[in-house]
Amino acid sequence: MATSHSIMSTSTYQPHTSTYQPHKSSSPYRPHKSSSPYRPHDPGHDYHGRGTYLITLVVSGRRPLLSRFSTELGREATLNHGREEAIIGNQNAGYQEAGIQKAGNQEAAIGDSPLLCLTDIGEVVKQEWLKTPFLQAQRGNKVAVLACVCMPDHFHGVIEVIEPLERSLGDIIQAFKATCTSQWQQQHSLETSYDRLVQVDFNSPSTPDWLKEKALTFQTEAALIRNISKRQRLEYYALIGKNTQAPLFDDNYDDTICLDSRHREAMVGYVKDNPRRAILRQSMPDFMQRCLHVRIGDRSYGAFGNLFLLRWARKIQIQCHRRHPITNEPYETTTEYKNEHDQWIAEILCGQTVIVTPGISRGELLMKNECIEKGYPLIHLQKEPIGPYWKPEQQRFNACINGRLLILAPWGLDQMEGVAGVPSTSDYSRFHNLNILANELCSFAGQAYIIRQ
Repeated sequence: MATSHSIMSTSTYQPHTSTYQPHKSSSPYRPHKSSSPYRPHDPGHDYHGRGTYLITLVVSGRRPLLSRFSTELGREATLNHGREEAIIGNQNAGYQEAGIQKAGNQEAAIGDSPLLCLTDIGEVVKQEWLKTPFLQAQRGNKVAVLACVCMPDHFHGVIEVIEPLERSLGDIIQAFKATCTSQWQQQHSLETSYDRLVQVDFNSPSTPDWLKEKALTFQTEAALIRNISKRQRLEYYALIGKNTQAPLFDDNYDDTICLDSRHREAMVGYVKDNPRRAILRQSMPDFMQRCLHVRIGDRSYGAFGNLFLLRWARKIQIQCHRRHPITNEPYETTTEYKNEHDQWIAEILCGQTVIVTPGISRGELLMKNECIEKGYPLIHLQKEPIGPYWKPEQQRFNACINGRLLILAPWGLDQMEGVAGVPSTSDYSRFHNLNILANELCSFAGQAYIIRQ
């Protein structure tokens, strides 16, 4: 693979540890016994209480079973990526499903997109998601679905728990996944796990002891699967030699906990915009690269965006104090900041100049946001890791589309030296170390090596 800036080689991917601490529920956590085999995304969060969640399910083996892209409409959306018509869903429709009236336009349908053609099982998955409030109401649970999208190989849905649950959110997701799997098996004329008896040969030496023991308690595969671990499920499917009867979705699921009303809107917007974003990533691979491991000098980073920005002739670091060292005024309000800002803009307008900053202090953040809003070239360092499925939020995503943004997430940030005697795991040291890395990038003139995409 030839590029103008790197030579690809192979290496083991060892992502650094995320420092993000998920939002904790305001209600006290209630330890509970649940029939769900799923471990919570955030063990400290109360998944019985009120809340809104972005749920992600991945099709087993990442097979594109749920939908396909509509090519012509996909091309149109790529050219008109700002159009409201190109996005899907309606935030208020979920309340309607739950029998709750809310003001606002409810004409758009949840899960419908002009950019996607759903397969038969994709249509089933969408309809089962929309039926979730009704089915859960029969069990005494009050929930609403606010958005969903069936991408070819994964599913996103936003669900709100309106009243505290007797069981956990995991039980609701488990029921949804089990129903989808059952419908998928029926489409392929397979006996569903609800009716299929556990297949076990008690006399065979290859039958593990745990299966013999479980088979005495659980007669059907549906009951067995709900009460064994992921490792045991995979072992069971391999043992019976019926991988075609494995679940539609991978074990477990990912949930993102809503922090506030703005976060809720962002969740719904993310789901609505997912088809367009996927098409854009495919159509603009140079500007939308996601690399799990890029070697820049002696440092390793995760990266998303336009790696060619690393080769630009001039890089300017934006690093500002929070307060003026003499007057103690907020630095972004001072004459010094205004003069520096004017100089930065002049350098940008001269061409071949890229801004480098983590955007931490108020002055840095203002300049970072200005670059994104006005399309100025920007390399943004963040402390959050970039994993296989990580994507930036809408504003930074659109900046990547235009080839004006590269996001870098350093590996081993917490293993760098502490600052002023403060542990390296503190935000104080992390932020200072991100600016040290920004300074290194500005002086970097070598080649960047893509180790793993």
